[in-house]
Amino acid sequence: MTASTANAQRYREFKMPDVGEGLTEAEILKWYVQPGDTVTDGQVVCEVETAKAAVELPIPYDGVVHELNFGEGVTVDVGTVIISVDTDPGAGPATAPAAVEAPQEAAKAEEEAEPQGRQAVLVGYGAAPSSTKRRARKPQPGVPAQPVSAALQAELNARTAPAPAAPVAPVANGTSAGSAGRPLAKPPVRKLAKDLGIDLATIVPSGPDGIITREDVHAAAAPAAAPAAPAEAPAPVAETVAPAETGVVSAAARERRVPVKGVRKATAQAMVASAFTAPHVTEFITVDVTRTMKLVQELKQDPDMAGLRVNPLLLVAKAFLVALKRHPEVNAAWDEARQEIVFKDYVNLGIAAATPRGLIVPNIKDAGVKTLPQLAAELGDLVATAREGKTSPAAMTGGTVTITNVGVFGVDTGTPILNPGESAILAFGAVKLQPWVHKGKVKARQVTTLALSFDHRLIDGELGSKLLADIAAVLERPKRLITWG
Repeated sequence: MTASTANAQRYREFKMPDVGEGLTEAEILKWYVQPGDTVTDGQVVCEVETAKAAVELPIPYDGVVHELNFGEGVTVDVGTVIISVDTDPGAGPATAPAAVEAPQEAAKAEEEAEPQGRQAVLVGYGAAPSSTKRRARKPQPGVPAQPVSAALQAELNARTAPAPAAPVAPVANGTSAGSAGRPLAKPPVRKLAKDLGIDLATIVPSGPDGIITREDVHAAAAPAAAPAAPAEAPAPVAETVAPAETGVVSAAARERRVPVKGVRKATAQAMVASAFTAPHVTEFITVDVTRTMKLVQELKQDPDMAGLRVNPLLLVAKAFLVALKRHPEVNAAWDEARQEIVFKDYVNLGIAAATPRGLIVPNIKDAGVKTLPQLAAELGDLVATAREGKTSPAAMTGGTVTITNVGVFGVDTGTPILNPGESAILAFGAVKLQPWVHKGKVKARQVTTLALSFDHRLIDGELGSKLLADIAAVLERPKRLITWG
């Protein structure tokens, strides 16, 4: 066994897995470990945020954390190594850094360590160790592979400082010495420069070993007329960096810029795609829900519903599901590629939820076959998980129809946009006490307005109107839940 192969088997690298369906990147929110910490198989080492949710990642190895390749707040592509673990820390220093293996040795080690065609995913990635090469250089076309010693010498010459005998030691925030020609800066500093529109290559570093500091970036971002103070004491910069949620604030322009990423970015892309691909039609109906509101209070006292979340949204969801049973052709999807309509014999009911990270739409699987207590339990778990930011990507895929409860904000109704791949979305407005003609007399009744948006390629006006009318009929007289359900 060669020294490089031995190092490859000792230092195991964990790549950013695909934590959803087809996601290409994720942002590292928080590291729970640091270099030198002992980890065990299955231990959570970091939390990442994808375009769908925040997910905790467990490490599939036992050993000691050798290096964190990225700091917090950095967006990393799927398949990129984010952490390496020394699985044999008692063996002493390695004979040579694995990062400078020859291409042939690295390829051989990778082939032995990971099956061909296998890419790490969140579920099941522990069964297949990820690639064990450490930043191996890609072979150039037409250039023969060099011996290990020559490759090592080339790598050492490219570095700004002599490399130690052991693998390159990480700095505190998880970055190591930069490659030749690339400005040295920690991930938070790189993010600051990006937010301020500053090219790191134009900055003269003042930190140790040529590292660019935050002060260097702020100085470069200062207006040309601002630096009137001595060089060793730069004038204060007008811009201040707030946390990631608040973005970069400019006192001069009185503006605030926040990078579009994560859930917000995915939501924007999905809504634009939906609005311009599916022809939307929205219909409205105002309905007396006094009896439904009385039923909500009765169910709260029902022993069978004890400990469950009982509210008007629960009965609106049940009414929607009952109406879908009467009009199953609504529950469909348009397959543009095949030019087919896909009718679905199951209902995955989405519930739009506003979270600190933005709007998400997790769904209750097979909601159409659940009893009222089961639906209440699922709805309660869905809301609680969403508020904690722990909704899994799987819970936000496969939806067929959705409900958005705009009434909690005091809004009468709206014109909701379909989730991509779904046929209909129901907006539930605020329930208000209004004058209403009831049994020939004007009385104060509890009234709400419903709005149903649907894909006109799948649902024509007649079908959409019948569906909305049936939802309203159930909410007006909830006894129909028994006769129709």
